[in-house]
Amino acid sequence: MTNMKDKIAIVGIGATEFSKNSGRSEMQLACEAAHSAVKDSGLQGADIDGMATFSMDNNWEIEVHRQIGGQELRFFSRTEFGGGGAIGPFAHAVSAIQSGQCNNVIVYRGMNERSGLRFGSGEIMSMNALNPDMIHFSHYFPTGFMTPASWIAMCARRYMHQYGATSEDFGRITVSLRDFASTNPNAFFYQKPLTLEEHQSSKMIADPLRLFDCCQESDGAVAFVITSLERAKDLPQTPVEIASVRQCALPSSRQVTPFYHQDIAQFPEFDAMADDLYGVAGVQAEDIDFACLYDHFSPSILPQLEAFKFCARGEAKDLVASGHISRGGKMPVNTNGGQIGEAYIHGLNGILEVVRQMRGESPNQIDNTEHALVTAGAGVPTGAAILRKH
Repeated sequence: MTNMKDKIAIVGIGATEFSKNSGRSEMQLACEAAHSAVKDSGLQGADIDGMATFSMDNNWEIEVHRQIGGQELRFFSRTEFGGGGAIGPFAHAVSAIQSGQCNNVIVYRGMNERSGLRFGSGEIMSMNALNPDMIHFSHYFPTGFMTPASWIAMCARRYMHQYGATSEDFGRITVSLRDFASTNPNAFFYQKPLTLEEHQSSKMIADPLRLFDCCQESDGAVAFVITSLERAKDLPQTPVEIASVRQCALPSSRQVTPFYHQDIAQFPEFDAMADDLYGVAGVQAEDIDFACLYDHFSPSILPQLEAFKFCARGEAKDLVASGHISRGGKMPVNTNGGQIGEAYIHGLNGILEVVRQMRGESPNQIDNTEHALVTAGAGVPTGAAILRKH
């Protein structure tokens, strides 16, 4: 990672409501969020000359750009690997602005993942026999090993075997996330907290993952406007600096099937990024005030806490049991409720929560927030970033 000498910041945010049936197209959702982000930033659509999103997004950059009043589009990019793409568009935006390719970038994701294609259903998403994902999944699908829940369950079971974690430990994570969601009006589970007993009695989806260990299926969209801190001086919102950002894929990385790592109880992509992210941002783990960690499944939180040095290997369950990551803890995790409690928008709503916290606009506001860690999908080529209040 190169030093981020030209500082870049998030200056605008926008989001639709999060639901199970949006009643409108993904394009409309994406345009609504992008328009709101531009308005929030104080810029005009004509000022936007860069766009970045996920390869899985069905909304063309040029059309979203046109709908918000954009003129010349000088930069556009897409990031692969589903939820692993949550940080990539921000990394691309930073590089594009620092290199002078463009000035103001929108990062967006719009999806009907509940009323439309449901990622967790085990459906084949492509009929192209040469599609790399389909070639890869052909090793698993014939045996019925077809869903993200089943794939992460295998890693979770190994983690339990190595470190003594239990289903109750996973449940404590879910209970914490649902607690935050219960006081967040944007969350699907607003005013619907969960007890550990309710978690333990929920049906088994893919042993050891129970229903409430799994993220939601959601409709909605989120968008951000990113520009230089120099330009941000003339804009109305408190800028949130991207202090460091990185993507990572290893030779053993695969698409939600991390079975080729030397240790399948861990997600080594995060280990590979941690020191670099802290070093470029000039901080250490103890400087992080809160985190938004990718929680497609509750067990995935544990290896992330360890990789980013909030505790030693195998001790994350104890950190959770102590209340460290919960309401009132020393480093709360996913104060919006995460993808389990608020909504599943491929991780972008977690980054939205970081910006709201830094602005003092979160329903679950933490005092004196300065640094936050955000991560993209666990178990895939992924990314992470440290954001700083400016």
